[in-house]
Amino acid sequence: MVRTLGVAVVGFGWMGRVHTQAYARVPHHFPGLSLRPELVAVADEVPGRAEEAAAQYGFAAAHRDWREVAADPRVEAVSIAAPNFLHREIGLAMAEAGKHIWIEKPVGLTAEDARVVSDAVTKAGVQGTVGFNYRNAPAVAAARELIASGEIGTVTHVRIRLFSDYAAHPEGALTWRYERERGGSGVLGDLASHGVDLARFLLGEIEALTADTAIFLPRRARPTGATAGHTRATGGELGPVENEDYVNCLLRFASGARGVLEACRVSVGEQNNYGFEVHGTKGAVLWDFRRMGELGVSRGTSYQDQPVSTVYVGPGDGEYAAFQPGSANSMGYDDLKVIEAHHFLRSIAENTPYGATLADAVHSAAALDAMSRSAERGTWVPLA
Repeated sequence: MVRTLGVAVVGFGWMGRVHTQAYARVPHHFPGLSLRPELVAVADEVPGRAEEAAAQYGFAAAHRDWREVAADPRVEAVSIAAPNFLHREIGLAMAEAGKHIWIEKPVGLTAEDARVVSDAVTKAGVQGTVGFNYRNAPAVAAARELIASGEIGTVTHVRIRLFSDYAAHPEGALTWRYERERGGSGVLGDLASHGVDLARFLLGEIEALTADTAIFLPRRARPTGATAGHTRATGGELGPVENEDYVNCLLRFASGARGVLEACRVSVGEQNNYGFEVHGTKGAVLWDFRRMGELGVSRGTSYQDQPVSTVYVGPGDGEYAAFQPGSANSMGYDDLKVIEAHHFLRSIAENTPYGATLADAVHSAAALDAMSRSAERGTWVPLA
């Protein structure tokens, strides 16, 4: 029997829109789910934005203040897609109000913020899903199984890259993303958090790390109005960029494997160049987000001069079958968020966590904090 679940979205920038569209699509791709989301409320502090969202997507109510969502008994589950500095306050309030939460990474400004939200979810007995969407790619799920099966032997080292040009333009506005008080870390929380999650998802726990960070565009113009996404600003008062544009990090895994994680938000010529190369004693597996349905796989007994084959993922990999009937049919970014929405709703329906959880967010945030400490001290930092 299918029952309706009242859902709300707090923060209606790009990511709030993606969450909303994912809720609408879940019944199409996962018809066996016992919960059907109903769009009850949307909240955004920018004047008119919530009303526009309600008119376009059919939310029953629109608010400027997210606290009205917390007080609404019709709302059982909430997507939190607000800026980082609001994650802790909103996440804590929603959990204490007995609402399940689907919250975007990095879940606050620090590991302590993520722990507070995680503890609140546990105490309230609600479910909490986190927006680490890249692990949802069927090719990533296939890579994880291939690694776990031992087909590439014992993993020796991994390289994870997350390069983007979204902040490369010198006229990019000085939004909350570049401020310590509201954004926390820079590329660490934005991109490297995904890298840490991929590293743990594929290879297990990180034991220690050392990192170096840099700010390459130190000043930007303050915006004169509301912003969404990566807005440009010219002629405004210049202010300092307070968090890092770039990070390079060496990793030691509990398994004994080694790794390199590199992320940059100002990489001219790079658009969403995200991926990994995992090497083992008998082979390797490679993935590029821009060719999301492909894996490069080297396996066999040659060791030297062993070729790499292109493998197209198909219905047997991850949640691919919910979207396409045969290998090499394309999937996109928004499909990964539909999978994430399905994990969230299934967690609620079965009272069992599926997908990335707040515990994963705490682990990722702890690694990011360690990167910051390492960059300041110039030393290796152990992770508990």
